[in-house]
Amino acid sequence: MNIVTVIQARTGSTRLPNKVLMPLTGKTLLERMIERIQWSELAGKIIVATTEEKSDDVIQEICEKNNFQIYRGSTEDLLDRHYQAAKLLNADAVVKIPSDCPLIDYKIIDKVITYFINNSEKYDFVSNLHPATYPDGNDVEIMHFSVLEDAWKNAKRKLEREHTTPYIWENPDKFRIGNVEWETGLNYSMSHRFTIDYPEDYEFIKRVFDELYHKNPKFSLEEILNLLEEKPEIKKINEKYCGVNWYRNHLNELKTITADQTKII
Repeated sequence: MNIVTVIQARTGSTRLPNKVLMPLTGKTLLERMIERIQWSELAGKIIVATTEEKSDDVIQEICEKNNFQIYRGSTEDLLDRHYQAAKLLNADAVVKIPSDCPLIDYKIIDKVITYFINNSEKYDFVSNLHPATYPDGNDVEIMHFSVLEDAWKNAKRKLEREHTTPYIWENPDKFRIGNVEWETGLNYSMSHRFTIDYPEDYEFIKRVFDELYHKNPKFSLEEILNLLEEKPEIKKINEKYCGVNWYRNHLNELKTITADQTKII
């Protein structure tokens, strides 16, 4: 199975412009995140999907410097960008990991992909998000390329094009949806935030890298949680944004997401 992992990245973030370029232990956030994904044994070919905007030339420069694969496409239609990047590399299965997850644990990536591979005849789409249990920022979605192509052909709503996969997981009668839950039985999706949208998120992520990276570049989810237990002041840096996600702006449009899965601020 030819697995392709697509990382959608751009500099033009509305809430926090240039977040993928912010420094983490001597490299950009994008480079550190790809480094963490590369430790996955199952992520396959990794490709950065960015826009054709001139402001994203810098992303192409980073990719060329590091020999990362890159595809440049639509600014607003992320579903098309994701599809075209996967098609370019002849994917059989496509992994979606957003570029705002620099603390993602490669072992969680492998866990979700393994579940998909072992159940590839049973499920069309597998993630760890429906429902989410891991700390926000460990987002992994994987689907058969044919399923992504179906979404690309048929998704019409703006949110379906902008967020890539809602057409799939919003249609459980059409697609067979699988989910991987955290084996601890805990649900930290609303109480821990490892993703980046606000300046406080960057300060939190930078502090975690500064504390853990030089001891073990492959630091795990467990090591992050242990750090937050030892130094609770770190968790407080971006705590007010825990549970805040894009769903909150579309609750009247989404059939499978409820108000208790997001925080309104």
